[in-house]
Amino acid sequence: MKTLSLDLETYSSVDLGKSSVYRYVESPDFDILLLGFSADGSPVQVVDLAQGEQIPPEVIDALTDDSVSKWAFNASFERVCLSEWLRRHGYPLHNDYYSVPDDPCMGYLDPAGWHCTMIWAAYLGLPLSLKDAGSALGLDKQKLTEGKDLIKYFCVPGKDGQRHFPSDAPDKWATFKAYNLRDVETEMSIQERLRKYPVPDTVWDQYHLDQQINDRGIAVDMTLVHSAIAIDERSHEELTAKLQELTMLENPNSVQQMKDWLAENGLETETLGKKQVAELLKTAPEPLQSVLVLRQQLAKSSVKKYQAMEATVCADGRVRGCFQFYGARTGRWAGRNIQLQNLPQNKMPDLEQARAIVRAGDYDAVRMLYDSTPDVLSQLIRTAFVARHGCTFFVADFSAIEARVIAWLAGEDWRQQVFAEGKDIYCASASQMFGVPVEKHGINGHLRQKGKIAELALGYGGSVGALKAMGALEMGLQEEELKPLVDAWRTANPMIVKLWWAVDDAVMTAIRMKSSTATHGIRFTCQSGMLFITLPSGRQLSYVKPRIGENQFGSPAATYMGLSAARQWDRLESYGPKFVENIVQAISRDILCYAMQTLRHCFIVAHVHDELIIEADPRMSLEAVCEQMGRTPPWAPGLQLRADGYATDFYKKD
Repeated sequence: MKTLSLDLETYSSVDLGKSSVYRYVESPDFDILLLGFSADGSPVQVVDLAQGEQIPPEVIDALTDDSVSKWAFNASFERVCLSEWLRRHGYPLHNDYYSVPDDPCMGYLDPAGWHCTMIWAAYLGLPLSLKDAGSALGLDKQKLTEGKDLIKYFCVPGKDGQRHFPSDAPDKWATFKAYNLRDVETEMSIQERLRKYPVPDTVWDQYHLDQQINDRGIAVDMTLVHSAIAIDERSHEELTAKLQELTMLENPNSVQQMKDWLAENGLETETLGKKQVAELLKTAPEPLQSVLVLRQQLAKSSVKKYQAMEATVCADGRVRGCFQFYGARTGRWAGRNIQLQNLPQNKMPDLEQARAIVRAGDYDAVRMLYDSTPDVLSQLIRTAFVARHGCTFFVADFSAIEARVIAWLAGEDWRQQVFAEGKDIYCASASQMFGVPVEKHGINGHLRQKGKIAELALGYGGSVGALKAMGALEMGLQEEELKPLVDAWRTANPMIVKLWWAVDDAVMTAIRMKSSTATHGIRFTCQSGMLFITLPSGRQLSYVKPRIGENQFGSPAATYMGLSAARQWDRLESYGPKFVENIVQAISRDILCYAMQTLRHCFIVAHVHDELIIEADPRMSLEAVCEQMGRTPPWAPGLQLRADGYATDFYKKD
């Protein structure tokens, strides 16, 4: 056997929608109901484990044989479920994880040899669901639509908490087996349709490392988590009671009731969003001021991530499965479950003291020492992630990675020189824009903020709207300053502006001529209904069914099929600066992957944007970690990289 295509139907009382597959399989009632498989492209067979059928020995052997390619759509689910099933049935896992006895990866099938059809689809810019991917490809054999109801019937407890068995509905069970068989056929059809566009081996290597990191997980301080949830409950009750006392509202958490109350008291507002409430607070009189402050505190979502930790933590105190490989078009990761990619910042000077107080469950001390209990809990979310006993975290991240990449790609030499000399890019940008020296906390230091907002908002063709979206007006800039700021930044960065329109021209030419073009070391190829952008690393970005359409201004524009903001498969419009943003973020992602491969001998437990979190012996050298992380890949000669880091017992933003 050389290849094995798989699909499982399983049961567990753990809600997979609110947890992870790792926690899901730990439930005592977890079981595999059906195993659909095809060996070497043969007709699909379904093993009915729920009714006593046995998995063929050759399939069992293939699961632990790295020379056999195992394929599934969202293969991590099948791999983790089968790991637990094999363990419970006394089969050895035979994986390389056991060469490191204390690695928390132990207990899961080695991902080497596993391949994911979903990742293949994502690599080619297709949707991340079997149904939507099959639909986008126009497959003859589509996922059966009855599946959702059948899964609800057989795979999760009913509303009464009871489980349904095959004998409860034989006709439904027969349809369920057909559904399982069809899923394998659909997965195989996707593989066949995508065969001429294979995923490079380097990307599969990255996927296997990603799976190891997901298997390893990251430890969570559950004492802190439980205490934070309990404190939040008391705080919520107290804040609600105060609001009720001030407003006499039955439910002061109701947006509509609160808007009506404010209007009755002379304060009209369309929304109670974060920005709008902050704006209202500037002029609101008492008692409206106090009501809005309380409303602001109640609206702060400080407890949801703690609850997610409770729902996903495994028996050994680690949360797993937090990262979705190729979760974005650029190849960057998306967060899952706890969403480490969007954790609140921590800015408290006494973070460790606040953490100790909350961990001890001392609600009165929190209320006495701090203005806002929800804010304290929010800032402590990061600190719930801890290094296991005897270890510490080494946290290292790239400094201004996207600014460095776009400067290197565009050949903006003055910026390259700033990075080479280790200077502050915000000061240097302001200096270049306004023609005067700018030093942080020094001469013309007030201009640094303008340099910073320009750097953050304008690198990808942004204009006045981008500055506003980035909070320029809230930072103190005036409306009349914004357009001159855009002009000054573009004048100071002519090579970056040139890059935008060179890429725009290359994309449009490739699509029009159904040919291959190149600029700035990037190749653009349009063939067989796809636009491929080949990056310096050799990896490609993919855009489905590219065409020349018309933009909102009536001018020609590149369009392609993709997921819209409403998560619909639709035709999307793009242009040079937006393609440059994709390219720069994709190159930045490849640099992170290169660093992860360089440091794979370390215990990488998490990564957040351009940052790695390593769990290691405190005696390990932080300097060595940063040096290795900051190495320039061989495919990016001349790129100025730097990684900075710190050691800590709990995760935080240093």
